[in-house]
Amino acid sequence: MAESVPRGHKKAASRSAAQETRAAYLFLIPAFAGLGVITYGPLIAVFVLSFFNWRGAFSPSFTGFTNFIRLFTEDPYFIDSIRVTCYFSVLAVAGSMVYSLAVAMLLNRKIPARGFFRTVFYLPYILPAVAVYIGWAWLFESNFGLFNYILTSIGIDKVHFIADPKLVVPSLAVIAVWLSGNTIVIFLAGLQNVPAVYYEAAEIDGANAWHRFRHITIPVMTPIIFYNLLMALITNLQVVTPALALTLGGPGNSSMFMTYLMYRYAFRSGQLGYASTISFVFFAIIAVFTGILFATSKEWVFYQEGDK
Repeated sequence: MAESVPRGHKKAASRSAAQETRAAYLFLIPAFAGLGVITYGPLIAVFVLSFFNWRGAFSPSFTGFTNFIRLFTEDPYFIDSIRVTCYFSVLAVAGSMVYSLAVAMLLNRKIPARGFFRTVFYLPYILPAVAVYIGWAWLFESNFGLFNYILTSIGIDKVHFIADPKLVVPSLAVIAVWLSGNTIVIFLAGLQNVPAVYYEAAEIDGANAWHRFRHITIPVMTPIIFYNLLMALITNLQVVTPALALTLGGPGNSSMFMTYLMYRYAFRSGQLGYASTISFVFFAIIAVFTGILFATSKEWVFYQEGDK
């Protein structure tokens, strides 16, 4: 027969749990306050301003859904900006995931100067973004750039990487892939946590390298893949630095990313209310993509026993 717990002990445990709960909420107050001030407050403000005509120097005037109607029916750049942003995101996210996982698997092997190469591949991520894009602009330069020098030296015509509407987005996506050093580090950390016993058992069963990668590495790494995929998607959908540093949305509208479109209306045209409308619609688009990713993750993300 199990011994009953004294009533006094139950009350003491209950008081202790209540005190811990109050302490937890108390320590969470700064986090919630920061989240409200930095995230939800500006989001609500943008949503409210999207219903106003506001040019900064003058008092805002309420216009209802006029900004939304103008955006979806009259704006000559909006549809192109959605198309260009999605196109860039697909290329950059897919490229960075494949590139980062491949590099991480190579750096996870016992190779000479492994620490040096890890630093080399991570370094682009911490470099100043504008400086990186200006450096790549020299490489892409049509007349004297390194890439065109190599092409002409082997008998291939010069390529206008960022001056050709068909090539500008893929060229910018290449830079985004090269900058994915943080993704490499996260993949590398995940690979080092794959239990070695799985590989040993697979080798005993005669599995080759491809089978071990497909049936062990990928399933165990799916939570890491999901996290990197989510972060890469959100980051690349919000791309703006290439347009600011290199293309200014051109040639034509071929690199008119949505964030750059917001920048143009807000800070070059002074249409802050209309820019807020674009910003809120853009937030909704990102939320949709994120929701789809979370909804589909249940089908392919696998957690080890005990994880939730």
